[in-house]
Amino acid sequence: MTFRTTVWALAIAGLTLTSAAALAADGVVEKIDAAQQKITIKHGPLDNLGMPAMTMVFKAADPAMMALVKIGQKIKFEADRVNGQITVTKIEKAK
Repeated sequence: MTFRTTVWALAIAGLTLTSAAALAADGVVEKIDAAQQKITIKHGPLDNLGMPAMTMVFKAADPAMMALVKIGQKIKFEADRVNGQITVTKIEKAK
């Protein structure tokens, strides 16, 4: 396999992993701590992180995210590891 082919194969594999990580999960907002930029979510399985359903505290990638939701609200969100912390990277009200 040539160097160019190897680089191409790795690029395609990376795109596949990124797409899998972008799957949205369902949850309910349990607590919002704007000062600490953290949000507690009771959520279903997070397949991209290998986590079962549970309630846990996440870091918010952007503090503005927390103004989009309120306690008790059903949400769709995406989470991933960012700088070693499990972080909400996208959040929206469930429809």
